[in-house]
Amino acid sequence: MCCTMAPAAASILVKEGSSGAAVRHVQELLIEQGFLDSVADGDCGPLTVAAIKAFQKSRGLTEDGVCGDGTYYYLSDGKTYEGGEEEESLQKQTRGFHHEAAAIPSGRAMYVSASGYSAYDPGNSKHTASGTLVRRGVIAVDPNVIPLGTHVFIPGYGEAVAEDIGGSIHGQRIDVAFDTHEEALAFGRRDLEIIVVE
Repeated sequence: MCCTMAPAAASILVKEGSSGAAVRHVQELLIEQGFLDSVADGDCGPLTVAAIKAFQKSRGLTEDGVCGDGTYYYLSDGKTYEGGEEEESLQKQTRGFHHEAAAIPSGRAMYVSASGYSAYDPGNSKHTASGTLVRRGVIAVDPNVIPLGTHVFIPGYGEAVAEDIGGSIHGQRIDVAFDTHEEALAFGRRDLEIIVVE
């Protein structure tokens, strides 16, 4: 059996010591918004880290100096990082969501390992541990890390509520629910930054 899957959005991770096109793009955004008084050279050093921290502080995010998917979402006014050489294409696409920057919820950033799942995956129930239906907008969590009922924001996916738990969900690992098995497969498994809404 063969199926066609939509390409997944790329993840971004810019931290001290990183280099390349993603760093240059983040630096350009920081310069545009007045957080970096330097050139976009593609190398993430102490000045870039300080600029990322200043931006995070201005938006009420965790000030860790790392630009992951969540910080990038705020920095780019609601866009998901697309990667690749063509930055113009990055600025035109928002794959999945068209939020205004003001609508992006505030909270603390958390790095997680995420996998897609659905009620139609072999062995899965149609109901969550909370008794609701498995559907888009639900995540499965380790309740010792993210309590059930917690609202989160996942760049490129949107808002979700922790309504489910799972036997293999431990620590900073989540499962992200989709309406179809194909969507869950297309999401796959990825490390990303989410915003825990407070």
